[in-house]
Amino acid sequence: MLFLFLAGNKNILAQSATYEAQIKHENQEVAWMIDHLFSITEVMVTDVATPPGAARFYSYSLLAAYLVFHKHNNIDQDPLLKNLETPLPYPLPKPALDNVSLNESFSAMYAMLEVGKQLMPSGKNLEKSQEKLIEQFVKNKFLKKKALPANIRYAEALAALVLQYAKEDGYAYLSTLKRYSPSAGEGKWYPTPPAYMSAIDPEWKTIRPFFIKDASAFSPKPPAEFSMEEGSSFHQQVHEVYSVTNALSQEQRLIANFWDCNPFNVSYSGHMAIGLKKISPGGHWMGITGIAALKAGLDLKTSIYIHTLVAMGLHDAFISCWDEKYRSDRIRPITVINEYIDQSWRPILQTPPFPEYTSGHSVISKTSAIILTSFFGDNFSFIDTSEVFFGLPERSFDSFLQASDEAAISRLYGGIHFRDAIEVGMEQGEAIAHYILNKVDLPKDILLTADQ
Repeated sequence: MLFLFLAGNKNILAQSATYEAQIKHENQEVAWMIDHLFSITEVMVTDVATPPGAARFYSYSLLAAYLVFHKHNNIDQDPLLKNLETPLPYPLPKPALDNVSLNESFSAMYAMLEVGKQLMPSGKNLEKSQEKLIEQFVKNKFLKKKALPANIRYAEALAALVLQYAKEDGYAYLSTLKRYSPSAGEGKWYPTPPAYMSAIDPEWKTIRPFFIKDASAFSPKPPAEFSMEEGSSFHQQVHEVYSVTNALSQEQRLIANFWDCNPFNVSYSGHMAIGLKKISPGGHWMGITGIAALKAGLDLKTSIYIHTLVAMGLHDAFISCWDEKYRSDRIRPITVINEYIDQSWRPILQTPPFPEYTSGHSVISKTSAIILTSFFGDNFSFIDTSEVFFGLPERSFDSFLQASDEAAISRLYGGIHFRDAIEVGMEQGEAIAHYILNKVDLPKDILLTADQ
């Protein structure tokens, strides 16, 4: 079997007229940072990074960038670093500048790319991004050539510290843990067509979170009990998926596809399996964060702060969600509908390869939306161009919470989740977000309101 993976044409990322206008009129360094962060996203797409894995890569890459602006003050005074559940190694390395100036912006972006380069399987591809970064700063006279070596050494030193920190989070031991096997029990998850892929990241609950105490800290209530008796909650939800997906409007189809974000999507042509590479759910929310940072005109330090906080929120939300997925181990709609209702039924979205409850999109979208709302305000409107690169049109939203609600209900339209997995997932994500925000105590001097 041949797998041919297709990604978008980067020229069309030329993103949209709206996005281009934002880049021209807002902080150039922030635009560069967002572009280089997207280079990290592209590597994840190439590697078919799992949704939880992508959130991990974003978190550590951005943490390295964030540390550049820490200025070696006591970690206990930093609103983000002091609240990490597992403290960073300390003291942080200091720059050896050799009588040249430290350029925090350059060093932050270089450190971000360096962590991505070392952490991801195809990370070596980011060397081109580092070369581009050097050219951008030198050509625009933001940094002198003679200052490059010292700034690069400092960025690499911070990257090394973050990589050591990441090495101890349990990721390296995942392959040594007992392999997951589908249960023979009624109503339990089983690999789904067309690829019948094995379960993804079944032991992700063992990964170290950034803020929550452990994977089970925000365990949701159990899903509706499996029962195909007429009138049971589960029976009603199964028929809801079947009836809704058989009567989708054009707008509902658009919503489902816009929020698909399935890096495992596979289609078949004869004996050829064609993998259509897509952005991860977390990657979509990182894109939204960048769009908001540009629109608000944030400086680079503040932009990196909010990107880092959102990434870490994604990371912890995935850990909590994946813990529940493999505890409840619930069957997907396609499996139960094909067995009990309609053997030929297929959802418009391809079912991802892991158990159903709770909905990952619902959990992480609500977590991200609440964190972003706490920072930018309740009525921060934006045009989401995150999927333009992947051939989908932009969409407008009046708020982050509106976007998260749409992301959640898209899973019902797509035919891959039941109602309770969506609603309880949103509750789970909301609880995680509020816990993180209360723990971090977002500095009031960097909060923005809808009027600013």
